[in-house]
Amino acid sequence: MIYITQLIYKKAGQEKIFDQFESVAIPTISKYKGRLLFRVKPAEDSFIEINMEQPYEIHFVEFNSEKDFNNFYAGRRAKIFLHLKEQSKDSLATQG
Repeated sequence: MIYITQLIYKKAGQEKIFDQFESVAIPTISKYKGRLLFRVKPAEDSFIEINMEQPYEIHFVEFNSEKDFNNFYAGRRAKIFLHLKEQSKDSLATQG
C-alpha cells in the first residue's frame, strides 16, 4: 500500500472553484485503485501547535501500489478540469 498525505492551500475567495475541482478529482481516485481515507477541513482551534501556514484541507489517500498512484497522478494531470485546481489553489504539499 502507498499512503499519500496532501496539505491543501487555496486562494482566498476561490472556495467554489476548488469545490468544483474536488467534485471531479475525488471520484477519480477510485478509478486508479485508490481510496480517500479522510478529507479534513481543520478549524484553527484544532491545532495544538503549528509552525507553518494552516492548510485549508488535509487529505489522506491510499493506493494499492506505487504503480496505481503513478497512473492516478499521470491521468489526473491530463484532465481538462486541471484549470480549476490551478485557479483555486495557492499551493499543494504532498508527503508520502
